[in-house]
Amino acid sequence: MIETGEILQTLHMIQEENFDIRTITLGINLLDCSDRDPAKCADRVYEKICRIAGNLVRTGEEISEELGIPIVNKRVSVTPVSLICQGDPRPIALALDRAAREIGVNFLGGYTALMHKGATNADERLLASIPEVLSETERLCASVNVGSTRAGLNMNAVREMGGIIRDTAQRTADQDGLGCAKLVVFCNAVEDNPFMAGAFCGIGEPECAVNVGVSGPGVVKKALEAVRGQPFDIVAETVKRTAFKITRVGQLVAREASQRLNIPFGIVDLSLAPTPARGDSVAHILTEMGLEMAGAPGTTAALALLNDAVKKGGVMASNHVGGLSGAFIPVSEDIGMIEAASAGALTLEKLEAMTCVCSVGLDMIAIPGDTPAATISGIIADEAAIGMVNNKTTAVRIIPAIGKQAGDKVEFGGLLGFAPVMPVNRFGCEDFIARGGRIPAPLHSLRN
Repeated sequence: MIETGEILQTLHMIQEENFDIRTITLGINLLDCSDRDPAKCADRVYEKICRIAGNLVRTGEEISEELGIPIVNKRVSVTPVSLICQGDPRPIALALDRAAREIGVNFLGGYTALMHKGATNADERLLASIPEVLSETERLCASVNVGSTRAGLNMNAVREMGGIIRDTAQRTADQDGLGCAKLVVFCNAVEDNPFMAGAFCGIGEPECAVNVGVSGPGVVKKALEAVRGQPFDIVAETVKRTAFKITRVGQLVAREASQRLNIPFGIVDLSLAPTPARGDSVAHILTEMGLEMAGAPGTTAALALLNDAVKKGGVMASNHVGGLSGAFIPVSEDIGMIEAASAGALTLEKLEAMTCVCSVGLDMIAIPGDTPAATISGIIADEAAIGMVNNKTTAVRIIPAIGKQAGDKVEFGGLLGFAPVMPVNRFGCEDFIARGGRIPAPLHSLRN
């Protein structure tokens, strides 16, 4: 039960501090839609999504209106398409995009291949189709898992993804490479993530489930203003208390959506997900801790404290915390990150260091359009290695800005925001990437 005091605090967070529920994501199992005929499979996929998720958007809007809590996005995630596709995956992709338009969700995730130990024929067909599919669909998101702590890194998949990302950027160059903003490469991908572009309904998930992603960087920053200059013990405690309040609201919305849709409640992802709006920035939380700008010495330590305190506070507010849960650092979606990258305070190398302690990885980063495919693969390999060795989820969502160089700008609009094109190390790694094969799993993967 949420008490009166909590209700008043929630209203203040909404009205003054940009608090919102970032997404209600409905996960749907599509394993029973598989068919040898891609057209029949596509028809089954479309019918099932429309049948199960047809009321999702309306229900989210009703909850938002009745409780006075903004619910920004309503989304669907589905079983990785490579697991249900027995032939050409493109008809299924078009059916998924058509279903997303029909039910009114802003994104649908699950055009996914799980290749951390190797690739099936279906995986390879899906990978080859990604550039075409993402250039011809509007709401469909794709993801590929290329490594895990248990399996090591599939360097053949890493090598392929460099070329796929470049091809996708070229096909959507008239939109500043927007297709790449809908494509993420994972290590240790999770099965219940409600956030795009990496959401999919994993094989360990139920037939369907309601997963909610909360946000609230502005709420955390405002709370820290009241303890300015205090020791880090006080900072951590303040973030924990704030994360608890934020997650309580997410739990309320998740349970309400579950009851109204008659679909089981899955998890609350208590990530701090920023937007390009001023007052809704993870980077500005870091500057409130005393940094001149995100990227300054001390940034990784500040982010580590923030990420840990968010998890410790949030886990006390819900019995079912999952997804990614922590702090996101997408460059184009965070006004403070945009400012730091533009000023030169934040580099690709510093962002990579920060991903060791944050929720995901190198996210929504624009790079020069002439960056070689092998270099992109090298960036993916570095980030995946961090996830593999540290037993955490890491990801790369990187956008080659075709025809643009470092210092130029790309614009995506909406929650995807805009970003400066960041310089990339120009020394090559072609021979390294060309080796292929697998990088073995670390020794601690043998724990059982």
